[in-house]
Amino acid sequence: MKYILAVLGVGAICLGIFCFGGNKAPENDYMRIHVVANSNSNFDTNIKYVVKDAVVEFLIPYLSEAQNKQQAMKIISEKVEQISLIANAALQKEGVSYSAEVVLDKEQVPTRVYGNLVLDEGIYDCLQINLGQANGDNWWCVVFPAVCFVDSQNPENIEYVSKIWEIINSAL
Repeated sequence: MKYILAVLGVGAICLGIFCFGGNKAPENDYMRIHVVANSNSNFDTNIKYVVKDAVVEFLIPYLSEAQNKQQAMKIISEKVEQISLIANAALQKEGVSYSAEVVLDKEQVPTRVYGNLVLDEGIYDCLQINLGQANGDNWWCVVFPAVCFVDSQNPENIEYVSKIWEIINSAL
């Protein structure tokens, strides 16, 4: 099953230019994802990406149907238990002794830049995935609108499934 979502490059630039007329976006229109590694060791950092890939692969088909942030939050809130099972299965497959904690909550997020889109520091609704002691580096992304989900196995095959991208593209 090939599901790839990428709106990082052209999509993020178009999103920033056409939706916001500039480069700043209000925090209440976005839902974030935050994966925190157990530690900063190379091994734990690689595990963080394995878990991220598994969770993203699971979420893409569901989130591609979300028309707004509220729908994305509803989808994720209904899938938190499955997301936890998927994250922990990925950890188990890699043979680690720690587990993943998955929470849907509000979180303080630092300023992040995605192409021309700047998301200011602030409190965002966030899917948090803490691995083990959660003392390592973070992986941040935007779940809705999905501006940075890419299938790391086949990044050259890009399919835009963001509803906002479809609206922007149809306006052009």
